[in-house]
Amino acid sequence: MKLKLHWQIVIALAFGLLIGFMSRGLGFESFMIDRVSILGTIFLRGLRMVIVPMIVSSIISGVTSIGTAQNLGRMGLKTFAYYVTTSLLAIITGLIMVNLIQPGVGAQVGLQATPEGIAANAAKIGETLLGIIPTNPLEAMVNGDILPTIFFSLLFGFFITQSPDPYKTQLTDLFSGIFEVMMKLTHFIIKFTPIGVFALMAKTIAQTGFDVILPLAAYMVTVILSLGIHAIVTLPALLYLAGLSPLKHAKAMSSALLTAFSTSSSSATLPLTMESVEKNAGASNKTSSFVLPLGATINMDGTALYECVAAMFIAQAYGVDLTFGQQALVVLTALLASIGAAGIPMAGFVMITVILGAVGLPLEGVGMILAVDRILDMMRTCVNVWSDSSGTVIIAKSEKETGLQVLRDVST
Repeated sequence: MKLKLHWQIVIALAFGLLIGFMSRGLGFESFMIDRVSILGTIFLRGLRMVIVPMIVSSIISGVTSIGTAQNLGRMGLKTFAYYVTTSLLAIITGLIMVNLIQPGVGAQVGLQATPEGIAANAAKIGETLLGIIPTNPLEAMVNGDILPTIFFSLLFGFFITQSPDPYKTQLTDLFSGIFEVMMKLTHFIIKFTPIGVFALMAKTIAQTGFDVILPLAAYMVTVILSLGIHAIVTLPALLYLAGLSPLKHAKAMSSALLTAFSTSSSSATLPLTMESVEKNAGASNKTSSFVLPLGATINMDGTALYECVAAMFIAQAYGVDLTFGQQALVVLTALLASIGAAGIPMAGFVMITVILGAVGLPLEGVGMILAVDRILDMMRTCVNVWSDSSGTVIIAKSEKETGLQVLRDVST
């Protein structure tokens, strides 16, 4: 009997963890990092290959299937309201936990690496928001700039619905056909997920090991507890209140969540997230193709929470006592910075410099947390994808979709 994909991924994760740890003990970690990791790179490149054409075709086909401007506006409003609400809840959770635990107070943490150049890569929030409108849509697609690509695709799909026949029908059928082809291609790439997951996990452990964890144990515990509260309490509560079963949904999304954990990229996980939401959770393509691409770009609950905790930790480590107003500024900036963060590994880490600059903290403080960022990146990406998928089924339920397979039993 063939193992289900999520079990294959679990085995690959465990095997990668074991081999990565052994490589450090036996002295062949360079082989894991330089050679075996190529398998993971090939897998990620394959996923990234389909992201832009899949986002364009899925959003355009999704918008055309939604139909009227009224329906589009209603779903857009629900989606935006959900994403802002969950991101704020995540940030506030992180803020409360970091103030309770205070991991940075008295922390004896030296700079693990020189963070030069990180600040130069941090996009300013205003520029990020302005950059949503592309001056050249094709250039945005070629460069993999997801926000402007989504913006153009939304407009293009909407105005297809406003066009007369036969052009309306022809374009609708064209993009629906492209989307079907992209999903077929995506299914083929997904078959290699266990191999890619093994290579990525083995590389991560071979690079970092476990010796970097102890000096930052309190900081890591704070982040992990905060992420856990949001993922295990807050989001399931929203699912439950919407009449959905958190356990059923978690089971339906298991493959996507494990892939998100290993790749540290919500964008790279998007193809598998869409497949899991539609095939396992039962949400319609109309809803998932609209909500998920937006979520993979602007809904970063885990990233927003992490950025808030990291900024507060750095402030505590430097002995800076932030006022209520400054902490409120951290919350607001973390929300906006998470929207501007790309769905790629370490994107949230880069955006921390925006928050530090907003409250006047030294940018070199990011060097204190650099050593363990990769490990936490895996966890926060998993939370990002969990939130995206939860939002999709909640919105699908609000749209009275009848095919959902994660409905809560009336007796529970």
